[in-house]
Amino acid sequence: MPARRIVSLIPSITEILFAIGAGDRVVGCTIYCTEPPEGVATKTRVGGEKNPRLDVIRELDPDLVIANVEENVREHVDALRAWGIPVHVTYPRTVADGIRLVGELGALLEVGERARGIEAELRARYEQGRAATAGRRPRRVFCPIWRRPYMTINRDTYVHDILAVSGGANVFGDEPRRYPEIALEQVAAADPEVILLPDEPYRFRRAHVADFDPFPGLPAVRNGRIHLVDGKLLSWYGPRIGEALRVLPPLFAF
Repeated sequence: MPARRIVSLIPSITEILFAIGAGDRVVGCTIYCTEPPEGVATKTRVGGEKNPRLDVIRELDPDLVIANVEENVREHVDALRAWGIPVHVTYPRTVADGIRLVGELGALLEVGERARGIEAELRARYEQGRAATAGRRPRRVFCPIWRRPYMTINRDTYVHDILAVSGGANVFGDEPRRYPEIALEQVAAADPEVILLPDEPYRFRRAHVADFDPFPGLPAVRNGRIHLVDGKLLSWYGPRIGEALRVLPPLFAF
């Protein structure tokens, strides 16, 4: 018997559940679950990914909680399981993983046909995108995830892979830490051709473009290639990948 009362602790997972036809089974989700707006509007909010209200989750009497290795806290998962609540933990590290997850959740919840259709569409777009960028030199890109201090990502992250698939070469991919702190002088030394400023997890805005004014020689600054982007395109897996592979590659096609 597939789960009928689901709590999702990941915004992109919540979006996937609605996309594959299991949205009516979602009884709770995080305060950051915003998609689809009309679907999540009536769902009980259980707090954030890092600080969920475990008592509220327990009261919802779910027969499945869906979590993520990186976004959620191991102790919370252990507490839910200790109460006898099944927890399915996900961990997509690449775009291909994020696509495959759609089919896996479809099989888990016995809505496989619809999920496989979405997975096939995403896989086709993924292969088309890889073919389109295969003959081009990857463009050096700086993509911060935080400000004060500036932080970015190394190659052991989903964001790194979506950039690579889209035609970007993460200039801090070889950093030893997954989320290194970076001084703007290091960004200047890395000489990025493109700078992406996402609106999550840090809410970058137009005013923050001025952070790079002291470095007019940077190719990204000199050529006007500092782009404000929807952060969901960089870090949400599932159906959002389709939009990401439509919007991001043109930013590197020059």
